[in-house]
Amino acid sequence: QVQLVESGGGLVQPGGSLRLSCAASGSSSSATAMGWYRQAPGKEREFVAHITNGGTTNYADSVKGRFTISRDNAKNTVYLQMNSLKPEDTAVYYCNSGIIAISRYYPTSWGRGTQVTVSS
Repeated sequence: QVQLVESGGGLVQPGGSLRLSCAASGSSSSATAMGWYRQAPGKEREFVAHITNGGTTNYADSVKGRFTISRDNAKNTVYLQMNSLKPEDTAVYYCNSGIIAISRYYPTSWGRGTQVTVSS
């Protein structure tokens, strides 16, 4: 079982930036990718981005060009650099690890989440 701990959330003004981090520990031999989802108040959890063990990335259309996912395999850490933040990016952001199957990412382990609030 993989343990995932997010950090880096907070309050930021529109147009600002934040970087989220997610440290992974425990057994992850079956995981082939890591990613981020988010859930805004009153809305369903939605996909944000994922990155495979080989470094291939995929993003939701709503964050393309503004967010960048990356990983440091030596530190077992995945990052989400968020630029040009908008109020609609306000959500709890969840780190996850999972598998890629039929070109789709399936999370299997989840962190507890970190709050990101974009407001003036």
